[in-house]
Amino acid sequence: MGRIAFIFAGQGDQFPGMGQDLANTYPIASAVFARLDAIRPGTSAQCFSGTAEELKITKNTQPCLFAYELAAASVLKEHGIVPECTAGFSLGEVAAVTFAGMVDEGTGFNLVCRRGELMQQAAEAADTAMAAVVKLTDEKVEEICSGFTHMYPVNYNCPGQVSVAGAAEEMDAFAAAVKAAGGRALPLKVNGAFHSPYMVSASESFEKVLESVDFAAPAIPVYSDVTAEPYGENITELLAKQIASPVRFAKIVQNMIDAGIDTFIEIGPGKTISGLVGRISSDVKVYTTADMNKILAEAAVC
Repeated sequence: MGRIAFIFAGQGDQFPGMGQDLANTYPIASAVFARLDAIRPGTSAQCFSGTAEELKITKNTQPCLFAYELAAASVLKEHGIVPECTAGFSLGEVAAVTFAGMVDEGTGFNLVCRRGELMQQAAEAADTAMAAVVKLTDEKVEEICSGFTHMYPVNYNCPGQVSVAGAAEEMDAFAAAVKAAGGRALPLKVNGAFHSPYMVSASESFEKVLESVDFAAPAIPVYSDVTAEPYGENITELLAKQIASPVRFAKIVQNMIDAGIDTFIEIGPGKTISGLVGRISSDVKVYTTADMNKILAEAAVC
């Protein structure tokens, strides 16, 4: 299949029923869900039969997506599909860190559960919203944000797309300014201003949680959302800072390509970040575990 990177998805692609086919089809995936249910009872039930509204709540979204992602990655690994490096979009970075062996599965899951709780608390402290701005340059989006009191560019997704977070009361005016500049602001299915200054309290609290964790060296390089470079020794600082800092996804993907990666597999229930990869480069192959059969069939041919 080429030189592979796993990219673990973030919030937004969750949906009722996610992971049920995976657990029904692959015993190794079912075993992952069972182990995580023992830590946080009801996780698989939320994935398989929770409502869209229930799954949209950050303290539920994050552990549920983590469970799906570790289950899907386990299926790929069992079939001999192993990446040379990995990264994760927002909460997906905790899954990437866990998959790379920097923490064990239980520790990673406890971390993502606590992360979701802290970010939920921060989200509930202010009336905020997020939108994906398309058809404008990064610099133009930054310029428009600078004209508002509480609007921030937070996810640099791909050329021509930046996610913005900020005060809900400013979002309509911001969207109008984006339209006037020739772009569009598309609302996102999240319930907080993630990766913005609104998340500083969550970031600071999560850093205290991380200080009690002994991280191992990664088995494969893990790229940080904050720096877009592989982790060094400042793991605690970067994982905490990530919550209130922009995600440099486009730069991560480009750095992986520059390092020789030519195949990307999105580990997640949807196709959002694999779509972003395709916009960053048309010269790479892109797969998603939302279509696990296609990946395994391709691997069998190779």
